Amino acid sequence: MSDRLFVLAQNLLPKRALTQLAGAFAGARAGAVTTATIRRFVRRYGVDMAEAAEPDPAAYESFNAFFTRALRPGARPLADADWLSPVDGAISQFGPIDGDRIFQAKGHHYTAEALLGGDAALAAAFRGGHFATLYLSPRDYHRIHMPAEGRLRLMRHVPGALYSVNPATARGVPGLFARNERVVCLFDGAHGPFAMVLVGATIVGSMATVWHGVVNPPRPGQVREWRYGEGAAPAVTLRRGEEMGRFLLGSTVVLLWPPGPLRFDPSWAPGAPIRMGQAMAQRG
Repeated sequence: MSDRLFVLAQNLLPKRALTQLAGAFAGARAGAVTTATIRRFVRRYGVDMAEAAEPDPAAYESFNAFFTRALRPGARPLADADWLSPVDGAISQFGPIDGDRIFQAKGHHYTAEALLGGDAALAAAFRGGHFATLYLSPRDYHRIHMPAEGRLRLMRHVPGALYSVNPATARGVPGLFARNERVVCLFDGAHGPFAMVLVGATIVGSMATVWHGVVNPPRPGQVREWRYGEGAAPAVTLRRGEEMGRFLLGSTVVLLWPPGPLRFDPSWAPGAPIRMGQAMAQRG
């Protein structure tokens, strides 16, 4: 199917209803039906269950429990690098931010301000900085980890569309990652601020963080924001490589860095596979 036809189908599908239905099914505890579904999924996508802390598909009470499965200890060693890959998946794009513009695919850009929920002041911190966009397919491990140690300052849930985020949609839908529902997480690190943006997609039933739990649903249709280390919300500091969140079904993570010297790992290229804990970038 061509990219144009795929995007047309995306526009015609009832994406929100499909997402709600998929979320309900994935959370159901249906015994033998759940186990059979998981086994079919493992075969269809070639999931390596030997890496899982619990390798037996029958041990998972729901599809969500399987999909957000933990890995066995030592499955993802941490590289000696300033910045680590936070996920298993594939590199979509990476590089410098051109003023406020972030490259999505040939012929398509979007702005940091739009990605961050229309926050011009926050976007200014990343103007002329760097970005990385990482795609998680259905077969991938779906927990998200810290690329470096960080102290959480802000979390923002931005409502939006629920387009698929696979490469065909990235090529065909302008401003895709700034249009889809997303959760913006802003951290202070040893080298300054950095942002991790969890982007939702069709049939991604919800996104969750370790400090908040499930962020969506609910989907109230307006931006929601939480600040940390101020007032009633306690400070949250997460270590390098520590889990920070998870997707229920596949999606995308966008990382933003402020201006300054940043060298991506020489092995990086668009489309290349990555694993959590591998070297992503060095400062200087």
